[in-house]
Amino acid sequence: MQAHPRIVSLLPSATEMACALGLGDKLVGVTHECDHPAEARSKPVVVRNALALETLSQREIDVAVSERLRAGRSLYELDVELIERLSPDVIITQSLCDVCAPSGNEIARLLGALSKTPEVLWMTPRSLAEIEDNLRELGRATGRLARAERLIGGGRARLEAVEAATRQIEQRPRVFCMEWLDPVYCCGHWVPEMVALAGGEEALGRPGSESVRIAWDDVLAWAPEVLVVMPCGYDLEAASLRAPALFGRRGFGDLPAAREGRIYVVDANSYFARPGPRVVDGVELMAHLLHPGQFRWSGSNDAYRRLGAPGLRTAAALTPPKAVTRVS
Repeated sequence: MQAHPRIVSLLPSATEMACALGLGDKLVGVTHECDHPAEARSKPVVVRNALALETLSQREIDVAVSERLRAGRSLYELDVELIERLSPDVIITQSLCDVCAPSGNEIARLLGALSKTPEVLWMTPRSLAEIEDNLRELGRATGRLARAERLIGGGRARLEAVEAATRQIEQRPRVFCMEWLDPVYCCGHWVPEMVALAGGEEALGRPGSESVRIAWDDVLAWAPEVLVVMPCGYDLEAASLRAPALFGRRGFGDLPAAREGRIYVVDANSYFARPGPRVVDGVELMAHLLHPGQFRWSGSNDAYRRLGAPGLRTAAALTPPKAVTRVS
């Protein structure tokens, strides 16, 4: 790999990794969802949604996505002409989820249309360790391996500190992480691992496997003491607008999490859904939500909100947290 590669990222998480490795100036193309760090927002956008999701409800999105995938149609539109002009040396993509980013057939068609064949880095993590592996692979491919190892070491030290502290906590609350609200999806891949490190029990999650639809009766039977609303692809504001609808679900008010006012809406894009460097912050955030007396949060005030007092059903019930200091 040449010392100064031109990089096109088709993944928001890869964009974050590249910038964390000091490669922001080498990024020549990104996705419409690449919003962190700020420098990513000024890059040419080479991929967009094929569906106008902004106008659809969560149920309508689920139906539209399912129908499109069954028909063998992509959820994304790649700007092949722009990518050709950008002439990348490296394209970063994934084969983990057809819903999350261009993959498989789209990439094959893209490569067939380009006059210069770039190296393709496939990022398909299913665990926190595999996220580290992806960062290491990107560092190796771009001559930034030493920097990648330092980032990995720093993140791992923070995770080990959280795990060491939660190991001393006897009471591990029952947790449900909701990755989609309508229909209800459980969490998958690395998120159950994040909950475990943060000192919670997540029996409905699927560690190392994809998020799937589950029956609402399963949630009622699990009776979570903490419910974390983290719809994939949503930031805090977008999730907050949809979360109050949960109060209309049968038996919702009887859940221990609802009775105790321990329902939290989080910025999934920043801390949970994207397998990038900020999952470490996500574990620390989760530890604060599960054990606020033991773990403080010094991150963004836009990281989470409590879903109001039990029984309130309007967006006014969403109250922002107060800024506190993280336990070192």
